[in-house]
Amino acid sequence: MRPFFPFSAGLPRPLGANPREGGVNFALYTGHGTAVELLLYARAHDPEPAQTIRLEHRQHRSVNTWHVFVLGVGHGQCYAWRVHGPWNPSGGHRFDATLSLLDPYARLIVPRTPEDAAHEPEHGASRSGRYISVVVDPRGFDWRDVTPPRVHPSERIIYEMHLAGFTKDPSAVASRPGTFDALIERIPWIVELGVTTVELLPIFSFDPHAPDRHDPTTGESLRDYWGYNPLGFFSPHHAYLDREPTGADSVQALQELVRALHGAGLEVFLDVVFNHTGEFGLDGPTHGFRGIDNATYYLVSGDGSGRYVDFSGCGNTVRCGHPAVRRMILDSLRYWTTYFHIDGFRFDLASILSRDDQGRPVEHPPLLWEIEGDPVLENATLVAEAWDAGGLYQVGRFPGERWCEWNGLFRDDVRRFWRGEPNLSGAVAQRMLGSPDLYEAQDRQPSQGVNFVTCHDGFTLADLVSYEHKRNLGNGEDNRDGGETRTAMNCGVEGPTDDPAVNALRRLMTKNLLTTLLIAQGTPMLLSGDEIGRTQRGNSNAWCQDNAVSWTDWGLLRANADLYRFVCLLIRFRRSHHSLHRSRYLLGHDAPEGHDTPGYTRVRWHGLEPDRADWGPENRLLCYTLTPAEDDVALHIMLNAGADVVEVVLPREPRGGAWLRVIDTSLSSPDDIGPLGSYKSIKGQAYSVVGRSAVVLIGNASLHSASERATQAVVVPGSLRADPARHRTVTE
Repeated sequence: MRPFFPFSAGLPRPLGANPREGGVNFALYTGHGTAVELLLYARAHDPEPAQTIRLEHRQHRSVNTWHVFVLGVGHGQCYAWRVHGPWNPSGGHRFDATLSLLDPYARLIVPRTPEDAAHEPEHGASRSGRYISVVVDPRGFDWRDVTPPRVHPSERIIYEMHLAGFTKDPSAVASRPGTFDALIERIPWIVELGVTTVELLPIFSFDPHAPDRHDPTTGESLRDYWGYNPLGFFSPHHAYLDREPTGADSVQALQELVRALHGAGLEVFLDVVFNHTGEFGLDGPTHGFRGIDNATYYLVSGDGSGRYVDFSGCGNTVRCGHPAVRRMILDSLRYWTTYFHIDGFRFDLASILSRDDQGRPVEHPPLLWEIEGDPVLENATLVAEAWDAGGLYQVGRFPGERWCEWNGLFRDDVRRFWRGEPNLSGAVAQRMLGSPDLYEAQDRQPSQGVNFVTCHDGFTLADLVSYEHKRNLGNGEDNRDGGETRTAMNCGVEGPTDDPAVNALRRLMTKNLLTTLLIAQGTPMLLSGDEIGRTQRGNSNAWCQDNAVSWTDWGLLRANADLYRFVCLLIRFRRSHHSLHRSRYLLGHDAPEGHDTPGYTRVRWHGLEPDRADWGPENRLLCYTLTPAEDDVALHIMLNAGADVVEVVLPREPRGGAWLRVIDTSLSSPDDIGPLGSYKSIKGQAYSVVGRSAVVLIGNASLHSASERATQAVVVPGSLRADPARHRTVTE
């Protein structure tokens, strides 16, 4: 016999399923639902509930929240909601009492059928009801006194990565490929690389079988790989847990990962998607939000058509201005911060969060200010993708004070500069200083601009210098999908080639882009795999390629050991020199004297001769000196995006010493970058900067003391080599 669980009125707060002494309190918000039922299942795969509790209006409803306390159930209980209400699409209401619905606050969402069962693409509503909610009690995890590292914003280097793709390829030799556990095994690699912060692509629950098409080139079913179509905002994706599929204890796998990353001194950021959900358009599946209260959770057109307003490009837009939705988003952020010790969040298409119910941008968006001022989120880093698919572009003017921004102008200007396009030296000068033209007038800091040249969305770095045309046919959209590739460069041949000259130029351009990224003021973000030449074979939108196209091939380390060495030493060089990551904007060459103190670095602009900068449209040479403050030495930087060698007269070393060469990307490894303490002396008063190359010099005056300070905080590797058995690097 199935057990019968007694129940009582319960409480309207907090929302979701919350274990208490003796049972679980269930609470659901629906502003337009007329009746609610709680469905309790003995097992996730059971077709029918073991018990249905119909909530009575007088006893179980407080304004718009329905609630019930069920005795005898607890951690691990499977459940769903059924909501009655009007079917009135023109008015925005799409209630369907035949559907079992996910709890918007579900802390674990699991499939109702085995994950290893065959799944063909299914259209729209046929996927409704394929997932179920599970009660989870996240309290009581033993953090073993491991605390978040609290990296200073000016020291931060972000590593954007797909959690599953990092270990899914057989070359990763992972014990549980594609899971939180597998990433723990790779932490030594991340530490050795030298980054400070791991930013995980979405880990919220999503339906990997949602794409309704096949790869026309292989016939294989396409899967949602990136996970930018969430089913809920509180549950880690079940496939990343890879333990007991419906076991509530499995969420500890994420807590264990965060504990391990924090123990290694690494921050953990989550890429979060609050702007749309995996219910897509009106012909998509109803998993939860649409059936619980469509008009509350989504922006619905006011023209009587009932269609969704789509600022996300994914079929729907979350109604972020509604009080209940704002509360849900804040509750989600607090949950991840409190119970999983997450250090920061990158908000996908964050400009949507600044729109009102009519889709208009708001000068002071309530949600953004509430996130910024929430005391639970006081120490969380907030990063906005400051645009959306509706054309709202807010880079340099995103609302709020604490918010950092993805600096899309850095990506575009730097790429175009190294392509050799005209009239960019002035723009790139701004980018190298941390984009003061965007942020300084608002008294923001350089670290609030997140610089990048590649990210998950678009070409990898290896593909950026190998393709000028996207190869997205495998995505099943006739190559129409994916962003523009006008800033890419194939270096003379489209795609793979055996031409040594083309491959040499590609390696050179790769090092130029990496150098520019990591010597610029601001917060650099490196795309995972770029350090070993990961390729997606020209696919610029691999969101549905859960296969070798997207996974990290660790065998590339052998072929690209020189590139990996270059990136490791480049990161260590940045971390060793405070002048490359100041908390405040640099002083111009005409600033008053007397600022040679920690925190102030002066910049002097040059051209072919000292202090004679050329800002003309045809100039493709950028030269400048960062003069030393007390805590650093002088640095001289020369970026030549032109095709010809130029002879640059060097300025006098500010403290009367000589210049030493740290980086010259035109040279072959190991001469392209020197480890700390083995820099090459420069003879003469001029330096020949090869076409399409970057050069960084350092003043040797006080270099020894500055190096001593740097090595106290930064572990400098010896010679790096690949370990074939583990496909990682070791330090000799």
